[in-house]
Amino acid sequence: MDKQNPVPIPKRIHIIGSIGSGKTTLAKKLSDQLSIPYFELDNVVWKRFDTGDIKRSKQERDEYLSKIIATDNWIIEGAHHKWVSSCFQNADLILFLDISLPIRRYRIIKRYFKQKIGVEKANYKPSLKILKDLYNYNTVFEYKSKPEILALLSPYKNKLITLKSNAEILRNFH
Repeated sequence: MDKQNPVPIPKRIHIIGSIGSGKTTLAKKLSDQLSIPYFELDNVVWKRFDTGDIKRSKQERDEYLSKIIATDNWIIEGAHHKWVSSCFQNADLILFLDISLPIRRYRIIKRYFKQKIGVEKANYKPSLKILKDLYNYNTVFEYKSKPEILALLSPYKNKLITLKSNAEILRNFH
């Protein structure tokens, strides 16, 4: 890196990938390192209550996302892709976590057990039904959503980094 012309630190980062790809972990780490707030798209979709989650209307969801995007600094992470084009447009950097399907499956199962014994927080009550749903969604992501995401991201190649392993993530974001 040129000391006279350092690479600017991105102030708006979008992290996308499937369940178990490491999006939240990376978002938290970057948030701490860069002092930028991070937002989970699942929490844009859902209003979280102790008594149970309530899904926002599309209008509420889109308005909430617009408010986040209108701020100067953000890290937004999630698997959602069909309604987040404004994130891609406004991001300084897009990170696509393209971790292999077997590793993601292992992480989903590991997370389930950690949540069941209470060592990891969950936004939902961990159940076998949810485990099965997450496992199935992960497969759908690999074969249906991933090609859609790659097509949606093609106009943003100049600000897109695809990371395929934890080693790549650690090399780029230590």
